[in-house]
Formats: sequence, structure tokens, C-alpha cells
Amino acid sequence: MKQLYTFIFCLMATLASGQKLNTHFIEKLLKKNSNLFDSILKAPDHKQVQILYTQIDRDKNNIPHFKSYGYRVDPEWYFYPASTVKLPTLIFALEKLNKLNIPGLNKTSTMITDSAFKGQTRVLKDSTSESGLPSIEHYIKKILLTSDNDAYNRLFEFVGRSEVNARLKANGVLHSRILNRLAIGDGGESAKHTNPIKFYDGDKLVYSQEAQYDEKDYPLTLTNLTRGRGYMNSDDKLVMQPYSFANKNVYTAADQQHILKKLLFPEAFPGNEQFYLKPDDYTLIYKYMSMYPTESDYPKYNPKEFWTAYSKFLFYGHDPAAKIDSNIRIFNKYGDSYGYVIDNAYIVDFKNHVEFMLFAVVQSNNDEIYNDEKYEYETVCYPFLKNLGQVIYQHELTRKKKYLPDLTKFKLR
Repeated sequence: MKQLYTFIFCLMATLASGQKLNTHFIEKLLKKNSNLFDSILKAPDHKQVQILYTQIDRDKNNIPHFKSYGYRVDPEWYFYPASTVKLPTLIFALEKLNKLNIPGLNKTSTMITDSAFKGQTRVLKDSTSESGLPSIEHYIKKILLTSDNDAYNRLFEFVGRSEVNARLKANGVLHSRILNRLAIGDGGESAKHTNPIKFYDGDKLVYSQEAQYDEKDYPLTLTNLTRGRGYMNSDDKLVMQPYSFANKNVYTAADQQHILKKLLFPEAFPGNEQFYLKPDDYTLIYKYMSMYPTESDYPKYNPKEFWTAYSKFLFYGHDPAAKIDSNIRIFNKYGDSYGYVIDNAYIVDFKNHVEFMLFAVVQSNNDEIYNDEKYEYETVCYPFLKNLGQVIYQHELTRKKKYLPDLTKFKLR
């Protein structure tokens, strides 16, 4: 019976992901605002653009119903997902804690990471936390506020590569995989090994996890894996050959929005398809996903380095001088690397009863050299995402709804 259920669930997920999107609406909207999007429209392949916009309509019981529109959305057309893989990983870390259900073990327990394989590093302290000690909760805060790479790596090691990918599949995510830590050159055999970890309640050891090894590979059918005309290698030498993204993380547009949808709207899914999270887990994620870095005390950030709208690309771009609308909150996870900028967001306007989901990816690498840190983020990618979010928002302001949404659960501050 269990095998039959798994088959039916996977079949339903496949059918759902294969539904044909309306591909005309967004293109018309972009062309209507050609002064903002002309350079993108002329070269969407070169700019690697994919957009997924989802309207939300509530019924009389405030249950959300979704209608999606796509532009060049293709699960086989590869883009590098960068830090967006951190969101499912932190969800699975909280799920693992809840399933372990060990007295004294929770998301605030002290988490000590050891090393057991070449290239691994230890973590004994965290000066950015109020206690001065690392924990799963504090790692989640740092991921959601400023996309901290080390925080993600520690949660990836706790969950384990095999379990991360098993949970993706169990949640209907069939076109994605998470294989690597970030920003440490993780790959090959080292990516298959994760660190031993111990958790403490005060001075008392409450859980010990041995080093893990994941022997599996996670093949996917992908196109566009080889790009550009050259790259800088690990010795900082220019190699004049196309750069390969084979054996890197994959997290597609539809899968990203699916995970975000399940996280923000569990009531729209049957109980057996919801994440295994507690109410305070949801509150933690919602709070720090929508919080600005300047609102945080632990961690405390320098506002010149991490300004208010630092991570809200799909509405404010990456502008330190952006004027913040106090009626709007953005629940998102962004990523930027290899010239790609991605944002996966749920945008709420409490005053005007507006809510919508928007995913977008765009790339700019004019010299077609990878790893040279010469990408047009500021002049191409961030302005594109800002303009896209603003145009969709203006459209939402005019959209009629039978029932206005009750957005109380998202008013966290």
C-alpha cells in the first residue's frame, strides 16, 4: 500500500508540474513596458530569463487558490540556483529535529560541528549569536537575513546530502537536486562526506551524529550545462574553454515556487503533504524571511554593508537608497552567483490587500568568462528584477477579488 501511495503521489506531482502554463500574459506585460524590458526581450536566451508569476485568490474561508503564468519556464533548461537551495535545506533541518524528538534537543540547542574528512572545518562558537554559541535557530536567522553561506553548509551537514534529496522527492520536487556546500569549492568526493555533529543542552550532550557518506548520484536530464567561452580555474588562471555546470546544484523555477507555496500556505495542502513543522517553526521562518537586516539585533549587521532592502531584489532591486514601503512585506529567498541573480518571493501589501508569488532568474556575463567576478549585476540583473516586481505589483493593484485576503498571520512585526 505504501508503494502504491508513493507511486500515485509522484504521478500526481509529475502531472501537476507538467501542466501547460499560460505563456502569453507575462510576455505581453513585458512588451507593454518595453522601455524597461527591451534589452531582455531582445535576448532572453542570452540573459537566461525565466519568470513564474502566481496569482492568489482566497475563498470565503480564506483558503488560497493559485493561478500561474510563466515566461520561458523549463525544468530542463539549466540555471545555477546559488543560495536559493538554502530554503529547503533549513526546512528539512527543522523537520529532522522534530522527527528525532529527543528531550533537550531543539533548534536553540548548542550545535558543535567537528571534522572528519579532508577540507572539512569545525565550528565551536558563533560570536553573532546572543549566547555566543551556534545553533540551528541562529543559522536559520543568518540564512534568511543575509544568506550566510557557512550557516547553510552547517545545516546541509546536519540533514545530510542523502536526506536532503530524499525530502525534495517526497515533497514532489522531481526536477531538482542539492549536492554541494556553497562558497568552499565543494564537489566530487568531498561533497559526499558530511561532518560529525554534537548537540548540547547546557553542558549535557543530548545528541551525537556520526559523519555521513552519501554514495548516490542524482542524474537529471538538463540542457545548457556548458556555457561561455572561458573561466578562471582554482589557480586563478584563465582557461579558454566553455565552463561546465555539470554536477552542481539544480533547483528549478517551478520547484522553488512549489516549496515556497507549501511553506507559506500549508492550509492549501492535505495534511500528509505538509512539512513536518511546528507552529513556532513556521513563525521563525516567516519572521526572518521577511525581516530586514537593519531590524535584527542578533545577528547585528552594519547597515552600510547590509542595508534595509539588501535582499529584496524583486521589489527594491539592490539599492541602498530604496524607499521602503511600510505596508509591504516580502517573504523571499534570493541567490546570486556566476552572473545569475534569482529571487523567489511572496509579496504582501497589507494596506491594499495585495498578495502574489513571483519567481525570476536572469543572467548577465558580457565577457562570457566565469569566475572572474565581472558580472553586470548592478546594471542589468538587479534593475530587471526590481522593474519586474514593480510592474507585477501595479497589475495586482488593479486586479478585482471576490474575497479580500485575511493576511493577519503574516503581520509579524
